[in-house]
Amino acid sequence: MKTIICPKYGPPEVLQFKEVEKPFPKDNEVLIKVIATTVHIGDTKVRRLEPGLGPVIDFFFKPMMRIILGFNGPRKKIIGMELAGDIEAVGKNVTLFKIGDPVFASMEFAFGAHAEYRCMPCYQTN
Repeated sequence: MKTIICPKYGPPEVLQFKEVEKPFPKDNEVLIKVIATTVHIGDTKVRRLEPGLGPVIDFFFKPMMRIILGFNGPRKKIIGMELAGDIEAVGKNVTLFKIGDPVFASMEFAFGAHAEYRCMPCYQTN
């Protein structure tokens, strides 16, 4: 599948187009065919490693961001916090969604929206 990865922190030029293996949903996951995604302000702050809270506060937050996100670059190379798409496959324990259902997902720091496909857990109660 096609994806955009962020191998290191920096300007937009650090982003790379890459072909990776298509994910397969686990028992409690859905596979989403991504139709649209956003470039969220959080994505840009992660890519640049700049919290954007002001010079003094950023000075203290940058080391914390490196610990949380990764030292030399994001641990999760496929960034992206929001997506819209259609369910393409469901795990055997998923009953809330069916193939073809349109969905919108906000993943926050789980990332992974800048890809052609994204598996996501399906939290449901029966």
